[in-house]
Amino acid sequence: MSNLVIVESPAKAKTIQKYLGPGYEVIASMGHVRDLPKSKLGVDVEHDFAPHYLDMKGKEEVIKDLKKRAKKSDCVYLATDPDREGEAISWHLAQMLHLDMNADNRVAFNEITKTGVQSGMANPHKIDIDLVNAQQARRILDRLVGYKLSPFLWKKVKRGLSAGRVQSVAVRLIVDREEEIRAFEPKEYWSIDAVLTSPRSDKSFNAKLTAVDGKKIEIENEAQSNGLLERLKQADFIVTAIKKRVTKKQPAPPFITSTLQQEASKRLGFQSKRTMKAAQELYEGVDIDGMGAVGLITYMRTDSLRISADAQQTAADYIKATWGDSYLPDKPRVFKAKKGAQDAHEAIRPTMPDLPPSKVRNNLTDDQFKLYKLIWERFIASQMANALLDTISVDIDADKCTFKASGYSVKFDGFTVLYEEKNETEEENQKMLPPLEMQDKLGVVSLEGNQHFTQPPPRFTEATLIKALEENGIGRPSTYAPTITTILARMYVERDGKQLKPTVLGEVTTQVMKEHFAHIVDADFTAKMETELDNVEQGTTDWVNMLRTFYDDFDATLKTAEEAMEGKHVKIPDEETDVVCEKCGRNMVIKIGPYGKFLACPGFPECRNAKQIIQETGGTCPKCGKKVVQKKSKRGRTFYGCSGYPECTFMTWNVPVEEKCPDCGCSLFQKGGKSGMLVCEKEGCGYQRSLK
Repeated sequence: MSNLVIVESPAKAKTIQKYLGPGYEVIASMGHVRDLPKSKLGVDVEHDFAPHYLDMKGKEEVIKDLKKRAKKSDCVYLATDPDREGEAISWHLAQMLHLDMNADNRVAFNEITKTGVQSGMANPHKIDIDLVNAQQARRILDRLVGYKLSPFLWKKVKRGLSAGRVQSVAVRLIVDREEEIRAFEPKEYWSIDAVLTSPRSDKSFNAKLTAVDGKKIEIENEAQSNGLLERLKQADFIVTAIKKRVTKKQPAPPFITSTLQQEASKRLGFQSKRTMKAAQELYEGVDIDGMGAVGLITYMRTDSLRISADAQQTAADYIKATWGDSYLPDKPRVFKAKKGAQDAHEAIRPTMPDLPPSKVRNNLTDDQFKLYKLIWERFIASQMANALLDTISVDIDADKCTFKASGYSVKFDGFTVLYEEKNETEEENQKMLPPLEMQDKLGVVSLEGNQHFTQPPPRFTEATLIKALEENGIGRPSTYAPTITTILARMYVERDGKQLKPTVLGEVTTQVMKEHFAHIVDADFTAKMETELDNVEQGTTDWVNMLRTFYDDFDATLKTAEEAMEGKHVKIPDEETDVVCEKCGRNMVIKIGPYGKFLACPGFPECRNAKQIIQETGGTCPKCGKKVVQKKSKRGRTFYGCSGYPECTFMTWNVPVEEKCPDCGCSLFQKGGKSGMLVCEKEGCGYQRSLK
């Protein structure tokens, strides 16, 4: 008997083929095979939003091969990813290959291991039409917004602009934050900080003034600070209260999609797209010595914190064998998912918890290894015992002024022996205080007032934007990475280091959207639409009625906006620079073209001078001594090259720094991020220094 199994990717096909063996042929559809047309709306609004799907261009040979193999097979199984997108691909394949839509020919693998594949094949089911309709509804919603709203923006703002249901809200979050930062007025405040010593130890410790005459103190200016310092000059610093206790610190839960992207950004410096690419590869399967192709992690698009009992037991056995019984909790941990989680899959975890990263290092790329290590450590730590901390808090009296000092030491490291999330406050308080007793008179090393100013809210990074999208219910696990990629590619947003800031184009477009399409860029409205899509998936809401309700209001809003802006055009202001046009003497401005920003003369069309924006780095070329500038590859990756190109061809992926090599005097380059190395790239030098 001949069985055909269709998946999306060749890597996934290779891994599954190994587990199924003879009698099964596993082939890849190479992703989607049908979609809405690019050249027109492709949705019949008047007839229940019927979509008009076409075979995708460039897939002709793949489709022909799929049809040929399906015709020869006794049974065809559809094994695409276990989510809305995967269900829709299976549905399109079933229609294209004329399969029985009521047959149990859909199989799903939460993990691509022998157990996962055999379990999936043993439990085939019908295509879930509710899941398909939820994906169709999302696709059609996005098409209606994109294809109806974009032409409006072309006419009123700039040709080539696009709008998106989720992307427009993401841009608005970034624009609103930028407006908060601009409007922020810093407020001055002061702190009084003491460095003290114990009579029983030479070790000093820090204490902060918190109350005066029994009342909480807020020091608003220097005069108030100086008055308190004068009062404290002759005061004795006496210990009046000591509180000691043992506190428990619990491990973080295993990853879901959003937390994986956030932590990979913070710890590894990965952009969300890079994280999901490596995660997809780990899920689909990697060749491991002695094991062949194997999927190393469970499905990576999930909002569930559920863990299988088998995985928990394997993790417990590994923890016991590696660290001992004391590192196991009293009972297996159960983590509660956030309200509204779909809970369709397990949390992201290693498929073999007893396979540590060190055992597979030689078989993985750098990105795969770093991400697998992060996922494995987070999961194993989530199954370990609490850390126990000896904490101490001390009150110190000085002329009726109360200072407080605190700290902790680790009594039992528990899960922190492997993995720990730390914040700056914890790191500051980690120092243990020296031995202290009640009524101890303390030595004063220093006592000073320090000026501070309140800070504006920080710009979003990829990590904090994903967190905001998730907290606001905007998008779902599969949408975070593509949303960020889109708003950057369309130049509504740009990177400033790790921060995301709006471009002038993004601000102008968002303002137009807020004025005329407030509900489209409203976070609450977008979150409500996501809930509606979830209801479609659960079969409690009809997808056509949902679309009709949305579209009737949207269409009316669009007509009102067109009437309100009849004959009007919003000008995008140019960003003036201090670069002088060498042809006419005007200050050049920044323009945005199809390939990004460039410098242009504002005298166009009389003066047509234009050139690239050169970003200097502070480094110098190790070959010729000219400045090293930041550049972009054709694929958008940042690299650094000599400003003397093409005469000098020096280039590097490493980041130039201003520090000079102590051996030869050339600029040093940073390799491998904050915990990497400083290296000299001058030929024959070889100097390098670890940053750890």
